[in-house]
Amino acid sequence: MSTVRVFRRLLGVEHTVVEGVELVKDDKRGEEVIVASVRPVASHALRCSSCRRRCPYRDAGDGRRRWRTLDLGTVQAYLEADAPRVSCPEHGVIVAAVPWARAKARHTHAFEDTCAWLAAHSALSVVSAMMRVTWRTVAAIITRVVADLAGKSDRLDGLRSIGIDEIAHRKGHRYLTVIVDHETGRLVWAAPGRDTATLLKFFDDLGPQRSTALTHVSADGAEWIHNAVKERAPQALICLDAFHVVQWATKALDEVRRGMWNKLRWQGKHGQASSLKGTRWALLKNIGDLTGEQKTTMASIAVTNKGLYRAYLLKEQLRYVFEAKGDRGRQLLAGWLAWAKRSRLPEFTKLAKTIEKYKPLILNTLDHELSNARVEATNTHLRVLTRRSYGFHSPESLIAMAYLTRGGLCPELPGRAA
Repeated sequence: MSTVRVFRRLLGVEHTVVEGVELVKDDKRGEEVIVASVRPVASHALRCSSCRRRCPYRDAGDGRRRWRTLDLGTVQAYLEADAPRVSCPEHGVIVAAVPWARAKARHTHAFEDTCAWLAAHSALSVVSAMMRVTWRTVAAIITRVVADLAGKSDRLDGLRSIGIDEIAHRKGHRYLTVIVDHETGRLVWAAPGRDTATLLKFFDDLGPQRSTALTHVSADGAEWIHNAVKERAPQALICLDAFHVVQWATKALDEVRRGMWNKLRWQGKHGQASSLKGTRWALLKNIGDLTGEQKTTMASIAVTNKGLYRAYLLKEQLRYVFEAKGDRGRQLLAGWLAWAKRSRLPEFTKLAKTIEKYKPLILNTLDHELSNARVEATNTHLRVLTRRSYGFHSPESLIAMAYLTRGGLCPELPGRAA
């Protein structure tokens, strides 16, 4: 095998002629780097970098250009080639495409794919140090790689059952709307905002024909989600996420506890009030998860504060409704509503009205056993990404990272195709 062929393999380039390789002094860094002089093979030369159409030569552009590629050993390596401009009938005068790099990129495919893969598995600061580029460069590479891979497939094709939720990505009530495919668990769409107008953009991208193919949508009680789904996919069954419904009951229980604590203090019963102060965590737990000490606490509450204990049982009974599912779940829900309405606890009487309002959507959940668990897992992952990267300067950067790690748009490492 000739030296040129060896370097072509080492550099990880295809449809490329390696004309020569030399070790030169980089004036900016004051160190030696490897520079490979290359050119595209004839069949891949003089093509538009947007549409890849063969186009007539226009001029030499800005002359020769360098693209950073993967280091060879401990030495930084670059590809150097002419960067002529061509006249595309569709895109006008534009820099010609090269087979070793994406349009407008200053790094090779191999370099960018390696950066993106590492970013999906480690912190941006680690990638920055390992690849010897700034973290802003890593973020730009991720955006470019994700856009490239997204253009080669349709994430929205074949959607039947989806989960919709929102996540706060920065302080100041800045949110993303995220949509996950229940069948694959992948993130298929995300955008800044959390309102009907934002969600309608998803249905615009999905299109009328594919919108009519949706069968199930899981969501919380947000009316803006329900309104958008009813407008664009009225045939889809909306399933109210069980976790959020039980969370309503948990909130009502805590309101009962705080109300009784304040009442006891106002009545001067400071001893009884003090005994309630440390019960919050026991009350929030499921019965099966209580520690021995917490079981003792609950037994005491059952004797000394029957109203609070009744609120706890109402919360637990609502959880059992969703564990039972199906017809049994329907029966338990009817019993729970009757109990809550006559519980003499204003917080749960109010909750019963809310659940009556959303009862058809809750029944859909019981019948079809659909939840937002996969969406919540994606949200948790996005929070971890944000902490790991010390925040993102724009929602677009976070969305690109989300697609990379949760949307199936992570490239293979060069030379290790599955």
